[in-house]
Amino acid sequence: MAKLANKRILLGVTGSIAAYKSAELVRRLMDEGATVQVVMTEAAQAFVTPFTLQTLSGRPVHCALMDADAEATMGHIEQARWADLIVVAPASANFIAKLAQGRADELLSAICLASAAPLAVAPAMNQQMWANAATQANVATLAERGVTLLGPASGEQACGDVGAGRMLEPDQIVESCAEYFDVGLLAGRRVLITAGPTQEDIDPVRYISNRSSGKMGFSIAAAAAEAGALVTLISGPVSLETPARVTRIDVRSAQQMLAAVQAQETPDIVIAAAAVADYRPLQVAAQKIKKQVGSAQLSLEQTPDILATIAENKGDMFVVGFAAETERLEENARIKLEKKSLDLIAANWVGNEHGGFDSDENALIVLWQNGGVELPMAPKEKIARLLIDIVAERFDAKDSAKNS
Repeated sequence: MAKLANKRILLGVTGSIAAYKSAELVRRLMDEGATVQVVMTEAAQAFVTPFTLQTLSGRPVHCALMDADAEATMGHIEQARWADLIVVAPASANFIAKLAQGRADELLSAICLASAAPLAVAPAMNQQMWANAATQANVATLAERGVTLLGPASGEQACGDVGAGRMLEPDQIVESCAEYFDVGLLAGRRVLITAGPTQEDIDPVRYISNRSSGKMGFSIAAAAAEAGALVTLISGPVSLETPARVTRIDVRSAQQMLAAVQAQETPDIVIAAAAVADYRPLQVAAQKIKKQVGSAQLSLEQTPDILATIAENKGDMFVVGFAAETERLEENARIKLEKKSLDLIAANWVGNEHGGFDSDENALIVLWQNGGVELPMAPKEKIARLLIDIVAERFDAKDSAKNS
C-alpha cells in the first residue's frame, strides 16, 4: 500500500549542491501516493530549475514571496495551511540559521513560520559547516521547538571533504515522512462513492426527487479520505461542501449518475449511498405543463438500477449498498443484499418518525453474508467512520481469501 496516500507534502528546496536529489525525492514521494508542492529559495534555483520540479510534481513551483498573483490571496498562508508536512531537503546552513532566528524574508521561511504542520529538515552542507558551533546551536534550538532533523549522513562530499553533512538519500527521507502518519485502513485504495438524491425532470421547471440531503454519503467520503483512500464522490444536487481531498463529480439524474460511475477507472471499493429515484417520467415535456381542470396523470418508467449494474460486473470490486426503509428494515436489507450480490449493505430507517434524510444523525444496521452489526444513533460523521472501519475489515477479509 502507498505509505503517503492522500497526504500533502510541501517540499522546500534551498541552496545546496544536494538540491539535485530533490528531483528524485519528488518522484519517490509521489510513488508513495503523496501530493507534492515544491517551494524553492532563490539560491536553490542555481542548482536545479523550477521547471524540472514542476514537471515532476505536476504542480507550479513557487519561488517568490512577493508574487503578485499568489499574494493577492495570501499565497504563503494558503500553502502553510495546505501542508500536512513540510520537509526542507536540502536544508542549507543558512536556511537552518534563518529558521532558528524565526525570519520570514522569503517565501519558504515565511511558510515554515506560518504553518502549524510538522516541520522536518534534511541538512546538507560541508562537514566543517555542520560541525561549526553556530550550526550546532541552531540545530539544537530547532529540536527544542519540535523540528525533526533528518540526518545528516556521513561520507564523501562534493567539495572533496569526508564527514558528516551529506543529505540523506531520497528513500530514507520518504521513510521518515511516512512515520509522521498512521497508515490509513484504506491507504492507496480507490473508493467510488455515490451520494445525494437524483432529480428526474417532468418539464423544464418540475422534477421527481426525494428528501436525501447527501450528508451521509459526504460523511462517508470524508471518512474514506481520512483512512487514506483515493476518493471519487459522484453526487446528485445537494448544498454541501466537498470534503477535503475528495474528487467530486456533480450530476442530476439517475442516467447521468450511471454514466459518471461507468466513466471512472475501476475502483477497489464502491459505496452506493445515493438515494436514486426509482422512476422517471416516460416523457419529459418540452414546455411547462399548464394547470388544467380536473386530475392529471403522469406516466413513469424505471430508472437504471445503478447498484445492480455495478454488482453485475463487479469482478474483484467490493460493493456496498444502502437500504433506506420505512418497514421491515433488516428483512428488506437482507433481500437486497442477496438479490444484488452485494458484499455489504448498510440499512437505516427513514420517515417522519425516524429521521435519516436531512438529519445530522443516523443509525445503521450493517449486514453481510452470515453476519452483521448495529451502529446506534450518532452524528453522521461518527457513523461514517465506524462504517469505513467495517468496510476496510470486510474488504481485507475478502482480499485475503481471494489470495489464499
